[in-house]
Amino acid sequence: MYTAEPQQASNFVAGVDLAFLITLGVSIFFLIALTVIMLVFIRKYRKEKHPEAIQNEGSNKLEALWTGIPLVLVLVMFYFGWMGWRPMKNPPEEAMHVTAIARMWNFRFEYENGKFSDSLIVPINEPVILDLVALDVLHSLYIPAFRVKEDMVPGQDKVMWFIPGTPGEFDLFCTEYCGLQHSYMFTVVKVISKEEFDAWMTDTTAVTTVVDTELSLADQGWEVLTRNACNACHSSDGSKLIGPSYLGGWGGTRTVVSGREELQVAVDEAYIMRSIFDPDAEVVKGFNKSLMQPYEGMITEEEVKLIIEYLKALNE
Repeated sequence: MYTAEPQQASNFVAGVDLAFLITLGVSIFFLIALTVIMLVFIRKYRKEKHPEAIQNEGSNKLEALWTGIPLVLVLVMFYFGWMGWRPMKNPPEEAMHVTAIARMWNFRFEYENGKFSDSLIVPINEPVILDLVALDVLHSLYIPAFRVKEDMVPGQDKVMWFIPGTPGEFDLFCTEYCGLQHSYMFTVVKVISKEEFDAWMTDTTAVTTVVDTELSLADQGWEVLTRNACNACHSSDGSKLIGPSYLGGWGGTRTVVSGREELQVAVDEAYIMRSIFDPDAEVVKGFNKSLMQPYEGMITEEEVKLIIEYLKALNE
């Protein structure tokens, strides 16, 4: 959410913006000053007035001056940058923890009570710590309005924290190139009141990623696939992407590589379940291993059954 007026969307806005404005002000000042001095010197010392060039031996005072002034300015800019950055590395102990999980090509947020959401939902004026987890490749979580950004590295424990100060919705992006669908890896931060947040957290029926039960089972399965970004790697029209297509699989057989053996397996419910929860156990021949992460704990068995209904309908 962008507006023409400055807003304290998080506790880090003031510090980051101050460092930015100081750096910008110094840069603009010297751009104008040096441009003016250059134009004055061009006019004052042009060839018509000084046909013979003069050799100057230099000046220690000038050398010290144009070394000392930039040094002081750089130290000043560093100081304000440091003061804006340092609090970001000291999260409060009483903050609420949310696990932010990144994978190609979407985010998932899991809360302390086991609830999860595709968007980050947080209470206003309450400290929030994001425990950052990357399941596959490098990602980077960036919330521009909050002035926070942190890389997400597979195998490394990293955190980000902030205190949201303005209600509303704010963009959240991945800013580390992570593959073909990187530009589509974004969601929103929803900042709501503490009362609304508590009600959402305790309402077991209000899971933001639940499928629309008014749809057919096949359409619900399609929603599950779309929500989990499965369509980035699997097509529904038979075209070859990173993974095998949904079309032409169900009810038939596929040649898979298991260990060093090639096997013929039936594409049935058990196979689909194995492929989602343990994708490297049996890799379809012609496709690479280790590109798909296990979805156990992220997709439920009930959701897998909905996916199977979609595959059945697609291949009828």
